[in-house]
Amino acid sequence: MPRRPPQYDDYRSAVQQIISSSSDTDYLDQLIPALKDAQNSNRTAGFMQSLSHYADEKEADIEQIGLTQHEEFLQSVNQLQQVREGTVALTAEILQLNQSIQASTEKLAAQKEKLVQTKSIRQNIAEASEGLKESLKILHAVNQAHELIRKRNYYAALKALDDLQNEHLIPTIQNKYATQYKLADMIQKSIPASQKAISDAVMNDLNTWLYRIRETSQFLGEVAFYHTSLRQKRQKERSEANPHLKTYSLNSSIELVFDESEEFDVLDNDEVAVEFGPLFEAIHIHEALGQSDKFRQEYAATRRQQKDLLLPPAISLIEDDENGLSSLLEAIAGFAIIEKATMRKSPNLRSPVDVDELWDSMIQSAIKLITRALNDVDNAELVLKIKGVVALFIQTMDGWGYSVTALDGFLLVLFEKYAELLQRRFSDDFHEIVSTDDYMPMPIATREEYEKVVNVTWFTPEENPTIPCVLPFSQMYPLSCIDIRNFLNQFYFFADNHFQHPNVIDETLKKALDHLLSQKVCKILVERLNSQYLGQIVQILINLEYFETACRELEMLLIKARSSTSAGGPIVLSATKEFQDNKKTAEKRIFELVNSKIDDLVETAEYDWMAPTLEAEPSSYMSTLTQYLSNIMTSTLLGLPREIKELIYFDALSHTANLILALPLSPSVKKINPNGVAALAKDVQYLSDFIDTLDNAPILKQNLDELQQTVLLMQTENPDEFYDIGVRNRKFGRVDAVSGPILLEKLTHSVQSLRNDRLANFSSRFGMK
Repeated sequence: MPRRPPQYDDYRSAVQQIISSSSDTDYLDQLIPALKDAQNSNRTAGFMQSLSHYADEKEADIEQIGLTQHEEFLQSVNQLQQVREGTVALTAEILQLNQSIQASTEKLAAQKEKLVQTKSIRQNIAEASEGLKESLKILHAVNQAHELIRKRNYYAALKALDDLQNEHLIPTIQNKYATQYKLADMIQKSIPASQKAISDAVMNDLNTWLYRIRETSQFLGEVAFYHTSLRQKRQKERSEANPHLKTYSLNSSIELVFDESEEFDVLDNDEVAVEFGPLFEAIHIHEALGQSDKFRQEYAATRRQQKDLLLPPAISLIEDDENGLSSLLEAIAGFAIIEKATMRKSPNLRSPVDVDELWDSMIQSAIKLITRALNDVDNAELVLKIKGVVALFIQTMDGWGYSVTALDGFLLVLFEKYAELLQRRFSDDFHEIVSTDDYMPMPIATREEYEKVVNVTWFTPEENPTIPCVLPFSQMYPLSCIDIRNFLNQFYFFADNHFQHPNVIDETLKKALDHLLSQKVCKILVERLNSQYLGQIVQILINLEYFETACRELEMLLIKARSSTSAGGPIVLSATKEFQDNKKTAEKRIFELVNSKIDDLVETAEYDWMAPTLEAEPSSYMSTLTQYLSNIMTSTLLGLPREIKELIYFDALSHTANLILALPLSPSVKKINPNGVAALAKDVQYLSDFIDTLDNAPILKQNLDELQQTVLLMQTENPDEFYDIGVRNRKFGRVDAVSGPILLEKLTHSVQSLRNDRLANFSSRFGMK
């Protein structure tokens, strides 16, 4: 530590001490501090005055000594002169030294000032270094955050920015005098831009992810469909092994329990894997940024746009290509599965309302697209295939918890289309079968053919049929039965693999069967009753009989096949009654044709009511008529049931009797002699004998009662018996009360000879009486 320089209040004593110094060194040691003090205190004039005063005193002392001691004075003067000279020199040296000291002092002050400046600079450098270190920490944190962004570690980058704010920027900004204030303020202002960059980068990654899952949606749906089809197959195998399981459908609790061992994650498997990392990262980032609501809105808007892009303007149901039904439903399924998975993994992002709203929108759009495309479909098998794809879609999405009510309702539309096409196709088939039939009994050549016909028809076979044989119905009946069975099977095909309206199938099938059997079979058969060919009419009647039986069997079959949800009670086809009623029409038509033939035959009758001689043989028309009746019964009418044949016989004989009875009642017949009556009686007896050869003759002969009693009345010798009520009721009870008197009036008991008869004819030819 440097010694502190002395301070002088009075330079007189200082001068005295300086002058009285014992040596030059001591002299200088005392002189220099005094000079410095005088220089520093700006009292140089006082110091010089003290020196001058001391010199004056010494000069006075010298003069006094010179006056008293001259020689010594002179000597002293000389000495003093020397001293003075030395003093002057010394003074010059002192002044020079003062200047040197002053210069040194100024230099020292300058150096001191430089030292102070150096210390300030050093302090500034230290402070700057410290500030730079703090700035470097801030910049390092900033660089670290941006490096994390570059590495796509967005959440860590966001956390780094948050730590940067809390640990560095905010404390620095709160101290406005801090060295790093401007830097911190600038970086703090750039934080929102960095956060936005992170948000944009995350959204870019999310958009890339959304694009990928949109491209993956169809394949995801295809995998889901395949998994559902495997479940259907396993459930079918279980149902076949255990019939009690048939009542449990896919996605039922029982089916899910049985299928637990076959766990399959549609979103993560060997075929497809959907990674939700980018979505979760975006959710976390926006939650950290406090932008969850904005993110939810943007994500929902993006998914709505993707939904719109998913749905094409139109689809084709004819060809199953990229614009086909399968592609559409697979894409919708994949989209909806991702939505449901997103909702389950992040309930705050996708609410059930949002997901269900998108689902309903997609389903309504898909239904509209399919409905429009259905107009181009004209094949029932294609509709069944479409139903299978839709049913697979329904079962898949039902397993994911989506509402399939609208789709179940749409299946009704598909079923209506399917039923319409089936009915149209089978209508054409039935029309062709009925129209091209030969209306001849069906010949069977082999036992195999016989068994095939028995299996497809409702025909009760004989125990040991003789092969070859001829079946009573024509070929149209077994062909129609085959079509009916196919029609039934194809109707119920629609109920396979999910259909929630089996009662609709039951009701629609009943109506369709009624329509086909009534309009395409019965109606055409009835129209063909206008034929004049008796054999064809008879075959139509036989066919009607078998179709009536088939209808009754179908009613029982429909009762067994109907679903448990359908109303109970018997099923009655209106076609059954139509076949039954039109059997009567066919029978009447047979009666008409047979009676028409009888009319023709009876019209050929040539009775000579005034015959001069008795006829030895029955009339030719009678023999022809009986031969006709015998022939049709053994040939044309052979296949008819016995009761119908008896009815035809009964009606034909009744009609014959009426026609024969009308012959003598004709207004053209004026008189009838016994020979004429005898000829009529012979024919009636011939007819009666013919009836005796038939089965059930006693009943059939009742048709001749009136005719026979009328002939007896014409042969009676006492016509008055007819007018006796008692005798008439006993002998002529069936004779008409009006016709009897007319015939009695026409009878004459005289028989003209052949000669007289010829003359009578000759006279009539010339107008003579």
